[in-house]
Amino acid sequence: MNRSNALIEIDDIRKSFGTFEVLKGISLAVDKGEAVCIIGPSGSGKSTILRCINGLMPIDSGSIRVGSHRVHELTTEKAMRPLRHQVAMVFQQYNLFPHRTALENIMMAPVQVLGHDKREVEDRARKLLKKVRLSEKADSYPGQLSGGQQQRIAIARALAMQPDIILFDEVTAALDPETVKEVLFTIRELVEEGLTCVLVTHEMKFAREVSHRVCFTDHGRIVESAPPAEFFDNPQDPRLREFLGQVL
Repeated sequence: MNRSNALIEIDDIRKSFGTFEVLKGISLAVDKGEAVCIIGPSGSGKSTILRCINGLMPIDSGSIRVGSHRVHELTTEKAMRPLRHQVAMVFQQYNLFPHRTALENIMMAPVQVLGHDKREVEDRARKLLKKVRLSEKADSYPGQLSGGQQQRIAIARALAMQPDIILFDEVTAALDPETVKEVLFTIRELVEEGLTCVLVTHEMKFAREVSHRVCFTDHGRIVESAPPAEFFDNPQDPRLREFLGQVL
């Protein structure tokens, strides 16, 4: 697979935990401005793919390129820093600092990691609070916010790094149905604005509506990949047909 124009290029990556091989030769290319959803059963390697893309997890073999960064060759946190600037990640757990306000949580990484000017970052953070429709919560602490509000603060925090790519790892899995909608609305806006997004999700309706392409992983491999209409309406692989039969 050679997609030199791709923003993310993963080629035949493998990853084991002990004797368990969780990724068995994954290849995937994502173009700038593309939204790719990854779906599949629990334990099929979806979240591991995301963690390998941004260097949170080293791979055993294969290669990963993000922009000009050869991720598999980066070995120190210092070497990873430019990559962290380019690729942000939003997790299932919000990981906000409980003793910092929403505004402070958003400001921390640009100031401390990137060394950006504090006043400029505060201005950016307030604009991002407005973007995720939480301007009035700037001085609230995470404990005073609902799960959906905390997740939107986590998205604003990721955007504060001014990334080219955001990875979303099951960001609605811990939320009650009422607050899922507001988080998905925020992500949909980012996709519409042309931000490159890779999303691991179990929200099938959302995957159909928002993504340019959907990938199905099973037992550590990408079994099928297609535009959403084709993927959901005319699945080719029997395992995907069975999976969709259970979740739709």
